[in-house]
Amino acid sequence: MADEPLVLEPADRQVELHTNTWWLSAAEGDRESLSVCEVVAAFERTATAIRGRVRELGFPGVATFYVWHDEQAGQLRCSTGSVPPDGLPFGGNYLACDDLGPIVEGFLTDSEPGFIAWADLDDVQSNSEGTDIEPENAPVPVWVSSVGASG
Repeated sequence: MADEPLVLEPADRQVELHTNTWWLSAAEGDRESLSVCEVVAAFERTATAIRGRVRELGFPGVATFYVWHDEQAGQLRCSTGSVPPDGLPFGGNYLACDDLGPIVEGFLTDSEPGFIAWADLDDVQSNSEGTDIEPENAPVPVWVSSVGASG
């Protein structure tokens, strides 16, 4: 990932997302052979390498490398953007954190990646019956690492 194309274009966040986002899966049986420490260390090395690339590009602004577990897809995902940790391009709630271990552990221990139980799906009719109670959405934990010149 650290050697893949990297675009930091604050005026075009879509180009950043398209170019700088990676989807990582593990084949059946591979999850058991990986340790949380190994995966965390690999992401930390990736953040360090991206930080070096950002410097080489001469990018003067804020940039963040971030990792999250997409439970619906059963994947670890990571991206780099010219945004601060509180400005990541998520459509829902997220919680920026500095401990990657629990995120990786959730991915590695996911026994049915990409599987969502019927009970965990929102019932559209019950949510549209006119109640003012919003279902509580737990924020998605997202590991963040500053890789920009400022920030």
